[in-house]
Amino acid sequence: MAEGARIPTSLVGSYAQPEWLIDRERLRDRFPPRVRATELWRVDAAYLEEAQDDATRLAIADQERAGLDVVTDGEMRRESYSNRFATALDGVDVDNPGTALDRSGQPNPVPRVVGPVSRRHPVQVRDLEFLKAHTSRRTKITVPGPFTMSQQAQDDFYGDPAEVGMAYAGAVRGEILDLFAAGADIVQVDEPYMQARPEAAREYGLDALRHATDGISGTTAVHICFGYAAIIHERPSGYSFLPELAATECDQVSIETAQSGLELDVLDSLSSKTIILGVLDLSTDDVETPDTVAARIRRAFQHAGPERLIAAPDCGMKYLPRDSAYGKLESLVEGARIAEATT
Repeated sequence: MAEGARIPTSLVGSYAQPEWLIDRERLRDRFPPRVRATELWRVDAAYLEEAQDDATRLAIADQERAGLDVVTDGEMRRESYSNRFATALDGVDVDNPGTALDRSGQPNPVPRVVGPVSRRHPVQVRDLEFLKAHTSRRTKITVPGPFTMSQQAQDDFYGDPAEVGMAYAGAVRGEILDLFAAGADIVQVDEPYMQARPEAAREYGLDALRHATDGISGTTAVHICFGYAAIIHERPSGYSFLPELAATECDQVSIETAQSGLELDVLDSLSSKTIILGVLDLSTDDVETPDTVAARIRRAFQHAGPERLIAAPDCGMKYLPRDSAYGKLESLVEGARIAEATT
């Protein structure tokens, strides 16, 4: 291990949204929305973009004050990680939604694919431009993955799940290219359903992800997780789909280890990747001590040296109280400094 190797810190994607912006109680009491859920916003539509901009400024300021090395926009403009992008595409009917099973096994309203899926315009470029205008630190922005979006849709057009995945992959690839052209340092693709549905992920999901990301200049990451801790409470001790990501050209792989106590020998199969290591347990509002965070980071050292790690929360922090979320960020940064000092 490189002595004193610096371990950067970053969010996975989302940060806690203010109560004045979104009805957090209603958000928490339902499954993550796949179609638009505008009723969750507390601000009148005429002022919503300005309010979301202000919330984004606060999220950036919190990340900088806590000392994070890589900054996101906190996904302040999103009702869920995926629905803002998925509902902006051509070929999907969101006014007459279909139904698909969520990863919890419950039915949820979803976009209905009624024609060729494609992007009609860049969806998140302004989000990135706003982020870059308000921080001088490295930036990351997240895009929902093609396989995950294909699982969160009802197909009434293609008749072949692999074709649906590839159609979404084309839209994601176009978005990634535009985000890098606009100056993103890292673009992360969120693919939680690869863990939830590993057989389909192996059959055609990995091909869709590679179609979206391979051959692109720029640092790409893929996030795979067990679901929001506020919604999915039980955690397996290992991933059902993870070593397969070694076959992609993604530079970074984001995993969660804190709540699950994940067996980290799986990292041996991802030796070519930087690991975004989830070390904040989001199932509890309690703020970990920096020493607890450092111990979780050190667990990875025999499988991935500190020069190959980025310390992060397990998943998005969307459902945490704001004071808890900020406290956890401070512990994340201090824990990473403690861990790197002991290498």
